[in-house]
Amino acid sequence: MTRFAVLLRGVNVGGRNRLPMADLRAALAADDLDEVQTYLQSGNVVASSSSVDPEVVAAMVRARIARDFGLDVPAIALTADDLVDIVRVNPFTDEPDPKKVHAIVLPHAPTAEAISAVDECQEAAASLGSRDRVTLVGRVAYLHTPDGFGRSDLARRLTSGRSAALADGTARNWATVTALTAIAA
Repeated sequence: MTRFAVLLRGVNVGGRNRLPMADLRAALAADDLDEVQTYLQSGNVVASSSSVDPEVVAAMVRARIARDFGLDVPAIALTADDLVDIVRVNPFTDEPDPKKVHAIVLPHAPTAEAISAVDECQEAAASLGSRDRVTLVGRVAYLHTPDGFGRSDLARRLTSGRSAALADGTARNWATVTALTAIAA
């Protein structure tokens, strides 16, 4: 069995896509998932599967949510090893507050166009005096927001709206990333 963390995008945010975690755990346990756990109310699932393919697991979770809850919720599955790698290469380890570092996980490695758009977003935010920084490593954008994610012009540029540079990703603060890594291990 392979351990996975499945990150759901846009669940239980601002009253939208209401998805009770206890009901989700029960529904996913009916599929090919064992040891199903959720973390927080924002769409973090850790489970074991006989599948070793993260895309198969993500598709299975997305299909179950659509079937049982009537919601089309994007899902990104990461193996426990993927999570360990995300933690290992964090470029912002000198930030003591885990709520000021985020990992924006993308379903696939960004295209050259997306990388260019990320650079443009960072330059635009910096021109307005932002101290925020973003570093892309594989399919993860590490975002450092020393003044807070909610106040971050860079975070908004990167993630808000369908045309945002990283619109298809899902963000987790560093406290959540490390907690999911510990649970999945």
